Amino acid sequence: MRDETKCLHAGYTPGNGEPRVLPIVQSTTYVYDSAAEVAAIFDDPTKGLCYSRFGNPTVMAVEEKINQLEGGIGAMCTTSGQAATLLSILNICQAGDSIVSVPQIYGGTINLFSYTFKKMGIECIYVDAASSDEEIKAAFKPNTKLVFGETIANPALTVFDIRRFADIAHSMGVPLIVDNTFATPILCKPFEFGADIVIHSTSKYMDGHAVQIGGVIVDSGNFDWTNGKFPELVEPDESYHGISYTKQYGKAAYIIKARMQLMRDFGVYPAAHSAFLLNMGLETLPVRMKQYCENALTVAKFLEASPFVEKVNYPGLPSDPNYELCRKQLKGASGVISFIIKGGRTAAAKFMDSLKLASNEVHVADIRTCVLHPASETHRQLTDEQLVAAGIDGGMVRFSVGLENIDDILEDLGNALKASME
Repeated sequence: MRDETKCLHAGYTPGNGEPRVLPIVQSTTYVYDSAAEVAAIFDDPTKGLCYSRFGNPTVMAVEEKINQLEGGIGAMCTTSGQAATLLSILNICQAGDSIVSVPQIYGGTINLFSYTFKKMGIECIYVDAASSDEEIKAAFKPNTKLVFGETIANPALTVFDIRRFADIAHSMGVPLIVDNTFATPILCKPFEFGADIVIHSTSKYMDGHAVQIGGVIVDSGNFDWTNGKFPELVEPDESYHGISYTKQYGKAAYIIKARMQLMRDFGVYPAAHSAFLLNMGLETLPVRMKQYCENALTVAKFLEASPFVEKVNYPGLPSDPNYELCRKQLKGASGVISFIIKGGRTAAAKFMDSLKLASNEVHVADIRTCVLHPASETHRQLTDEQLVAAGIDGGMVRFSVGLENIDDILEDLGNALKASME
């Protein structure tokens, strides 16, 4: 079998007399024969299941499938992409630390970094992705613990140069965390370009049907946590029987700590049924991603030729400034397009209200075409300066191309664009 096919079947392989589809283990707890067995699991949760706040067989099967797709050493699902972002950073940061991030990221992530983390004593230093290596390194402090970026930014659609930022991060002794939501491992595997940790909002393309919220953290197992900057992974964890994660779990130290320490305390673990639904989406992910990319490129070319459109952001277009990096790093530009309608906010609102097939909703990366106005919806908490830094114009529309007939999508799009100018 091709490697991709093997990965899609990872996690659960039915044997004789077993169900063909992934079973839903709908249970909060698990039974053992002795107190000693339970005690051993509390000493080391990798030896068994104790409670579904830590792990559940259905969820763990999906975790292994995603881990195989990304090429990591281990994965942990969460109840949302935002929870995955939160835990991925708190796993190595505490009050008094700082992180470096490009501003071309999801608005909810900016809010988390700029406000919530600030309240927790964690500083986020933003450095534009177009900055020179020297400018980026100048943003580092002795307490900087990581670098963060998105493979394809939501909604600016800029492409993050993973290799360059990985090299910079590693030269400064810290890991690179990459949000790979829009690309999925079908279009890009950040570990192959030097990323250390990958996160996803699985609610998007991985699920694909808008039926459940979820997230995941995947650990490459490649970063050296013993370099002196991460004592919380090396020194004994007094909250867990004095375990040293690097000594006991080696390359899997980061992802094991995330489960044993943070998932224990935050409890943001998905339900078995949610994982079952996610698995259904994963099984068609390669086929869907191919069609998303084809449909989106056709739509992007249509928009580029429209007299009602000022600018189109889609890294799959040869005219896009991210085109060459996209070709180098991805197997496709995904199905999301952002474009600026002539006439600004007013025209953008008319456009959205005039759509018939596409739905105006706070979602993206679905089998159905959906549209959103970032400046007044998902990114409305940002200041005008932050909107500019995130690459968002008042007339920008995020258009997530679905899997409907392409002629129907283009007809709906064309009619709404004409109406926006009336």
